[in-house]
Amino acid sequence: MLTVSGLKTFYGNSQALFGMSLEVKAGEVATLMGRNGMGKTTTVHSIMGIVPANSGDIHFEGEAIRGLAPYSVARKGIGLVPEGRQVFPNLTAHENLVATAANWGKLSNPWTAERVYDLFPGLAERRSSMGNLLSGGEQQMLAVGRALMTNPKLLILDEATEGLAPLIRDEIWKSLEALKSEGLSILVIDKNVKDLARIADRHHIVEKGKVVWTGSSAALLANEDLMHRYMGV
Repeated sequence: MLTVSGLKTFYGNSQALFGMSLEVKAGEVATLMGRNGMGKTTTVHSIMGIVPANSGDIHFEGEAIRGLAPYSVARKGIGLVPEGRQVFPNLTAHENLVATAANWGKLSNPWTAERVYDLFPGLAERRSSMGNLLSGGEQQMLAVGRALMTNPKLLILDEATEGLAPLIRDEIWKSLEALKSEGLSILVIDKNVKDLARIADRHHIVEKGKVVWTGSSAALLANEDLMHRYMGV
């Protein structure tokens, strides 16, 4: 579904990606893992067109998308849950959801606010609360729901559970398992290796702007040296 090959991205004269390559197949959960500052968020921003890549290829469902504007990438069917959530603070939770509602792919069973509330019952209780009055966990649920309202074929989550309480983290992981069971493709960045290993089919470990290891959950958990070397766990 998504193939990234040889991506090089710069911020001015400073190079952040040095030949980034990764793959997400239809219906699978894939990860980007690694220490802070290794290029994971830059990779996501390059895919979405937020930070244009200087060279390399990005293909989504066989179509080249490198160089497209972020809104065009979103219309192709990629939804982003950004780092820091970035909900609209002066809109209610419900308004945040309906503000992004679209079905560019003309899916037969599109996401609605009620479907999001079914996925996150706690958010339903806060539907009338302003975005800036929600807790961090509620904002993350809202950010996931807002991305789902664009009816993506691929959902990307940047730091899916960062800074969240354990109970909220569990709810986010359960929601991702439910989305996977529905056939949604997911690319997730997070630091919780055991949780990622439970739901992901493929892992990419990033070091200094490129992928240095790719493998299954079983292979990842069996290699303690790999985790110590690249993730500091």
